[in-house]
Amino acid sequence: MNKLGFIKLRTLVLDLFLLALVVGGIFVGYTLVRERKLFINEWFIGNGLRGVDISSYQGEVDMKSLANQGVRFIYMKATEGSNHVDKTFEANWLNVAKTDIKAGAYHFFSFESGGETQADNYIRTVGSLDERLIPAVDVELYGKFTTNPPEKDAVTKQLKIFLAVLEDKYKVKPLVYAQKDIYDKYLREDFKEYPLWIRNVYYPVFMDFGENWTLWQYKDRGELEGYKGDEKYIDLNILNPNKNLDDLIIKATEKTNSNNIKQ
Repeated sequence: MNKLGFIKLRTLVLDLFLLALVVGGIFVGYTLVRERKLFINEWFIGNGLRGVDISSYQGEVDMKSLANQGVRFIYMKATEGSNHVDKTFEANWLNVAKTDIKAGAYHFFSFESGGETQADNYIRTVGSLDERLIPAVDVELYGKFTTNPPEKDAVTKQLKIFLAVLEDKYKVKPLVYAQKDIYDKYLREDFKEYPLWIRNVYYPVFMDFGENWTLWQYKDRGELEGYKGDEKYIDLNILNPNKNLDDLIIKATEKTNSNNIKQ
C-alpha cells in the first residue's frame, strides 16, 4: 500500500471510530434518560417560574419550606372520580394560604364514572377558587386501562361534560394535564381550546408542542425539603416563560372566608 492509500485508510478508520463514539454516546445517553439516571430537562427550563404538584403521597407539606426553596406555585390533588377525596388536601390547601405560593387543585379523571358526578365531587370538595389557580384535570391511563385503554368517544364525552360543569362554576377553562400519547389519542381533536399542562420527563416539551403549553412537568423525581409522606420524590413543573402566572389566578368576586375550605 502506498503512502496516500495508507493515509486514506487511517482517515477512514479514525472517522469510523469517532462515529462509533458518537453513536455509543447517544445510546448511553438515551439509556440513562430512560432509566431516570440522567435528567436532561433541567438544561432547558431556563428562568421560568418553578412549581410542584403533590398528593397524599407527599403527606402534609411544609409550605413555608417549599416557598423558601423557590417554589412559586403548586397544584395539589383534591379529588378522583365521583367520590374519592385526597386525604391531605384540606390541610395542605389551608396551609398554603399562609404563604406567597399560588395554589390550585386538580382532579384525577376516572374512566369509570360520569363526568357530571366527578365535577360535583371536585366542586363540593374544593369550593371557591377565588384568588387561587384555575382548576386542573389529570387525564392519564391507570390500573387495567394501561393495557386496555378506553375508547376515545367514551372518554371525550364524559370529559367534555366534566369540563363544562367546571367552566360554568368557575367561569374559566380548566387546565388539562396529559402526556403526549394521551393528548394524541384523546385530546388533540376535541380540546384544542384548553390550556395544557404537559408531562414529559424525558425531553423538552417544546419538541412536541412548540410554545403551545402552559405548564410543563419536567421531572417526576425531584427532591426538596418540607414533606414527609411515603413518597421520596416530588413532581417539578415550570410555567411557560411566555405566560404570566397572574393570568391563571381566578379573581375574587366576593368576600371569602379563609378559615373554611369550601367557603
